[in-house]
Amino acid sequence: MQAMKTEPAPAPLAPAADASAGTSAVHALVASCLGWTLDAFDFFVLVFVVPAIAKEFHRSVADIAFTITATLMMRPVGALLFGWMADRWGRRLPLMIDVVFYSVVEMLSGLAPNYTVFLVLRALYGIGMGGEWGVGASLAMETVPARWRGVLSGVLQEGYSAGYLLAAAAYFFIFPRFGWRPMFIIGGLPAILTLYIRTKVKESSAWERMRPDTRKILGTVRANLPLFIYLVVFMTLMNLMGHATQDMYPTFLERERGLGPRAVATIAAIYSLGALMGGVTVGWLSDRIGRRRAMAGATLAAALVVPLWVFPHSPAWLAVGALLMQFMVQGAWGVIPVHLSELSPPHARGLFTGLAYQLGVMFAANAAFVEALMARHTSYAAAQAIVGSAALVGAAIVISLGQERKGSDLHAAASF
Repeated sequence: MQAMKTEPAPAPLAPAADASAGTSAVHALVASCLGWTLDAFDFFVLVFVVPAIAKEFHRSVADIAFTITATLMMRPVGALLFGWMADRWGRRLPLMIDVVFYSVVEMLSGLAPNYTVFLVLRALYGIGMGGEWGVGASLAMETVPARWRGVLSGVLQEGYSAGYLLAAAAYFFIFPRFGWRPMFIIGGLPAILTLYIRTKVKESSAWERMRPDTRKILGTVRANLPLFIYLVVFMTLMNLMGHATQDMYPTFLERERGLGPRAVATIAAIYSLGALMGGVTVGWLSDRIGRRRAMAGATLAAALVVPLWVFPHSPAWLAVGALLMQFMVQGAWGVIPVHLSELSPPHARGLFTGLAYQLGVMFAANAAFVEALMARHTSYAAAQAIVGSAALVGAAIVISLGQERKGSDLHAAASF
């Protein structure tokens, strides 16, 4: 009887090629993480100095909080613009353009002569902030090994918390001596990152394989519209819980607990470290128990921490509560880059992930403004407890109703 013919096994990757792929993954992850870290730093500088800017511009705290809302509402514009560019012309060039843009606008914010100019600049900054995440996340997740996606997703996303930590450090060291303006001016330094991207980061091989044209991108979005709508709702709840538990917290510590700039910065540094640990831990956990279980468990645990987070008067207990809160909240967030990348269709991944994320940001943009208004009639503690608890429980429900594609092939051109 004739022996059955078998296909030869694929040759193993040569050591040199394997090393080259590993180096490319490291550079892509570093560039994307730094881009998001510095972007977050430029955003969070503002949350520490809301009262100081309000005093200089002779406006209310709510007015300055509205500039945060303006930033968040403009982020979908950046996601649409730079996400389209990333799917059409590759990930590297849009990432470099975006980093330079948000760096220049941040620096100009520190030179704003009045509230109106400051508001316009913060809106423009929102375009740059909105463009970075989808492009950077697509580049990184398409490059790193599938078995490490969860934990490396946590590393990437916690660039956001690292940016918060850097902003807290700037508030600790710079604000007491020099005021709020230099904190924005040094935000122009991230433009230097483009040199690293230009010389070290290679284009995504997944994008190189597909190179979708305009018709393919539009067709992919139309074919996956129900999924896109779900992701927007999902990201709205995720952003609401994130901003409800972060943006007004320094103001709460200063105005309602009477803490000075350095005490506020110290607590912020503590809960930022908790956020960093949470993102990596829950990201790692998602590789083992699944994306949805890891995220939903973290959000429900955060809801249980709410009383310890806002009601104590002791700085020590506030620090403990804030650390636990951000460990859970940013832990759930650590899964977002990989979860969105795995769910999104390959021909429109840059646009799909970034736009869903930033539309969620826009719909949740009033979190800080609403908390500031509620605080006028109750307290910052009560306002944050109410908005934060509702967002956390809502996020857990929406996460549980969704789907996941853990470990899916991000290089496949016909996965959907």
